[in-house]
Amino acid sequence: KLPVQGGAQIVAFAGFMETTGFNSGEAKNIGLQRCATQAGEPGNYGVGFPTWIGKVADPEVRKRKLQAEIANGRLAMMAIIGMFFQDGLTGQ
Repeated sequence: KLPVQGGAQIVAFAGFMETTGFNSGEAKNIGLQRCATQAGEPGNYGVGFPTWIGKVADPEVRKRKLQAEIANGRLAMMAIIGMFFQDGLTGQ
């Protein structure tokens, strides 16, 4: 069970990140929402993540880090599929 203070902390953090952390670009209207990256690269909000660490300045280092992130995501997907298969096959 989630405590009330924990839920409030999650909502407060999400609200903080929505209002300050990821809206550094030029926002454009897209229907009822605003998008800071409509003309840019998907997922690149221009602030780095977490915001207080900053961006990766060198394009080659950034490319290598993005490729590592993609590879890690693919590995994680394969691992969870393997776990699903094992659970379905053995029930454990």
